[in-house]
Amino acid sequence: MSDAIKSADSTIATETESKKSPFNRVFNRNGNKAPAEPETKPKGPPKSVWREYFESAVVTVIMALFGMTFIVQAVKVPTGSMENTITIGDHLLVNKFIFAPGASASFLPQRQIQRGDIIVFKYPGNKYDPKSDYNLPNNKPIVTNYVKRVIGLPGDHIQIEGRNVMINGKVLPEHRIEATDHGDQGPVEIRNNPPRKPGETYDVYYDPSRVDPQIYPVFENEGNGKEIVVPANSYFVMGDNRNNSQDSRYWGFVPRDLVIGRAMFVYWSYDESAPTSNLLLDFFRNTRWSRTGTMVK
Repeated sequence: MSDAIKSADSTIATETESKKSPFNRVFNRNGNKAPAEPETKPKGPPKSVWREYFESAVVTVIMALFGMTFIVQAVKVPTGSMENTITIGDHLLVNKFIFAPGASASFLPQRQIQRGDIIVFKYPGNKYDPKSDYNLPNNKPIVTNYVKRVIGLPGDHIQIEGRNVMINGKVLPEHRIEATDHGDQGPVEIRNNPPRKPGETYDVYYDPSRVDPQIYPVFENEGNGKEIVVPANSYFVMGDNRNNSQDSRYWGFVPRDLVIGRAMFVYWSYDESAPTSNLLLDFFRNTRWSRTGTMVK
């Protein structure tokens, strides 16, 4: 009888020992720390340092291409047609996502193109004088990027009377500043800057000594000589430097599908009119630090 009881106790003790509690995984029965379990090594050959660098570079390139294709794009301003809002040598970041075509969800930062927006687009070419597109090597239709301000939206009736731009029979409020463009790749020289009036949200620059054309080509070819109507899915754009800007007045409207995006801010500005001597020193001396990082509006 006693042997049977001892045998039963031994069996129960063995079963209890086999069912280890979480504490048994850390401590032995004598209170000492249990030996660590051996680590499982990953299967497959180890990656070399060069392979890790290569994979990181591939991921970086893919992310950069995605961003440049759908979100932002960097452009350089080579002409003075938008001075002094944007100057020659400004390097801009363009928001390509804000004007994405098609319907957008309400929570996304997207909207339609509005009057006053500064947009970047592919130059559509001068259909009134195609030969003029070959006068400048860096002025190729559908290739060269232009930066202008949106003045007319689809369906707008536009007239230009002297310095006044008329939209649907009303004068477009613009802060008109008298200035002289010396053509030296530097900013225009301000002559007279009157107080800003209500509704004048942006600046435009006129040279008081320049005589405006009697009839601009777009009014002669698209209207009755005095008024035009902006077609559907198109925009009428002008440069802020009104006497030194080849824009919709001369070559027509901008189709919607040629619009790249909205100019956001200047990420770097370099004074190309300044003297040069040493590449490294020129970078620090000729960079317009006061313009770098400024918003475009």
